[in-house]
Amino acid sequence: MAYFSRFILFLLLLASLSSFCASNPIQDSFHQCLSLNTISLTQLSNIFFTPNNTSFTPLLNSTAQNLRCIASYAAKPELIFTPLHESHIQAAVICAKKLGIQLRVRSGGHDYEGMSYTSVMDPPYVVIDLAKLRGINVDVEDGAVWVEAGATIGELYYRVAEKSKTHGVPAGLCTSLGVGGHITGGAYGSMMRKYGLGADNALDAKIIDANGRILDRKAMGEDVFWAIRGGGGGSFGVILSWKLKLVPVPETVTVFNVARTLEQGATKTLYKWQQVADKLDENLFIRVLIQNSNVPNTTQKTITTTYNALFLGDVNTLQQIMKENFPELGLTKEDCLEMSWLESVLFIAGYPRSVPTAALLAGKPAFLNYFKAKSDFVTTPIPEAGLEGLWQRFLQEESPIMVWNPYGGMMARIAESSIPFPHREGIIFKIQYVNNWMSPEKEAMDKHVDWIRKLYDYMSEYVSGSPRQAYVNYRDLDLGMNDKNGDDTSVVTASSWGTRYFKDNFNRLVKIKTEFDPDNFFKHEQSIPVLPLKKTQKFQRTKPHGLKKKKGGKGKKGRKVIHH
Repeated sequence: MAYFSRFILFLLLLASLSSFCASNPIQDSFHQCLSLNTISLTQLSNIFFTPNNTSFTPLLNSTAQNLRCIASYAAKPELIFTPLHESHIQAAVICAKKLGIQLRVRSGGHDYEGMSYTSVMDPPYVVIDLAKLRGINVDVEDGAVWVEAGATIGELYYRVAEKSKTHGVPAGLCTSLGVGGHITGGAYGSMMRKYGLGADNALDAKIIDANGRILDRKAMGEDVFWAIRGGGGGSFGVILSWKLKLVPVPETVTVFNVARTLEQGATKTLYKWQQVADKLDENLFIRVLIQNSNVPNTTQKTITTTYNALFLGDVNTLQQIMKENFPELGLTKEDCLEMSWLESVLFIAGYPRSVPTAALLAGKPAFLNYFKAKSDFVTTPIPEAGLEGLWQRFLQEESPIMVWNPYGGMMARIAESSIPFPHREGIIFKIQYVNNWMSPEKEAMDKHVDWIRKLYDYMSEYVSGSPRQAYVNYRDLDLGMNDKNGDDTSVVTASSWGTRYFKDNFNRLVKIKTEFDPDNFFKHEQSIPVLPLKKTQKFQRTKPHGLKKKKGGKGKKGRKVIHH
């Protein structure tokens, strides 16, 4: 009987190894280490994927928002790990640190440079994909919701609306965003002028640190809790879940889309929008979508500016506000639609009215393309002459898009140092630049990336300066990156992008990172660096909570492959 049991165990081991029979030392060592840390061989076979596994590529591509980051010329991970439980992530962190392997953690795959699943650094890496951890627990009486990192913003909104038609969450506009990474960068949305960012409304979190410990807000301390709310993902640990505040919303809200082309006076209307966008009633959010289009019945190209809006109130009140503050848009009652807040989520995201709210549970992006994006913040209205120069450049490209996102309201009343996200008082609006294309060829990428870089250069005189600010959730490696070989980067070097994302908050982030992760285990192209030769006893290594060593001996130590 004992022999038979050993034989069965041997067969299970062979089965678990079959998906990577031509594996490499990283895969072998990582697999062995995981099997020694609470994860059974039968479980591993379903959550451990190497490039030799037929599921590897579909899994890698499953939530990759930017096709540029999964193109043939993009780096691929050594393996993808899809944990089913928090203890699986603890084991992965412990093993990766022991073996010297870089980790990338993906919740929704919306990182604009794909840093949650690809890399432009030299060291090999593995991906922890959190897509199977998407639990949501809404507690209306408590006024809060706990949501796991792998859930999407769309799922979160839907589950909240299931429990209450008069509560919402002030977070993102794109419904397939993964909650885990989204909140770490700030998380703006259509209620930001009323309630601030998603990160402003985070009440608690659970994170796994570099020693494999699960820490809540009390255990991690206020400094670390401050840092993870807007300090960018991937620098301090693996976010497991967030506790977010529920905010009141009316049973009925009002939305509209109004388009104006150059032939309809778009330039003058947009110039006026810049003067009022941050001063309007804080219940009103009007962003502007700018893109190329064709003049009807001709081959001539023009620019279309679409005013995409949410008002937390009824249509009559909205009409009065617009008539008094922005009559230049010429908004009519017929332009407006009244609906529930949940329905407005789909409207703002660009879904047709025929799409049911249950589509929010799909958890996938509505469309995919290759793109490169950048961001800016504007403190003084761009003059009409500057806009005319912008249009000239836009009309030379195939499918560029800009999104102008209004600030003011609550955003101007929250201090720059409240959380790491510093773009507050004085900001009129944020610009998101996106250049899209559909060709997989690298030559196409080079061409379209070059165009957006030139556009960014043109805009320099019209946007913030010293520093020229940027939004960390629109990662842009053109701003600089950590040492390509994986070595620690100097704080001076990292400040080239750190001060753009965080302004003076960057220095505090560096100090917290140095204390919380002194070995700089959690790193990527633009992670927060550590101070040199700085060690601390504040965060002592302890036995990870909830993780027990499997019986039966220590087993072989995995070979260290990468040196940080």
